[in-house]
Amino acid sequence: MKLLLKNKFMIRFIIAAILTGLLFGIMDGLINGNPYAMKLMECYKPIAKQTINVPLGLLIDLFYGFVISGIFIIIMPALPTEIGIIKGLTYGFGMWFFRVLMSVISNWMMFNIPGKTLIYLLLTGMIEMIILGIINGLIIKR
Repeated sequence: MKLLLKNKFMIRFIIAAILTGLLFGIMDGLINGNPYAMKLMECYKPIAKQTINVPLGLLIDLFYGFVISGIFIIIMPALPTEIGIIKGLTYGFGMWFFRVLMSVISNWMMFNIPGKTLIYLLLTGMIEMIILGIINGLIIKR
């Protein structure tokens, strides 16, 4: 019975990790590739690559999905409540703080980036991280 429970948990982890990685790549593409974002991101044009290796980017995002889901498993017992969606929401805000907010503040301090661009990055990054956190909270259960 214990082995069956471990297998179900591992299957949930793999599903969450793959879904997280795929959604990460898709949302990044939508967030950064839309016409509004492209206009906001013109400040990066002098240093941006002209082309993007999409297959490699998706592989990297899949790897990130496994990392995000793996870290969720490690810190899941420390997250508040036993409700998966709340654990995921909390985790999503944590990821947003460490991945998005800290990066945007650093960019604001070091580079001449328009405020609209920084706000766009903050808001879209928050939505993205919350969605990824909630997915993990709903799929990965002990």
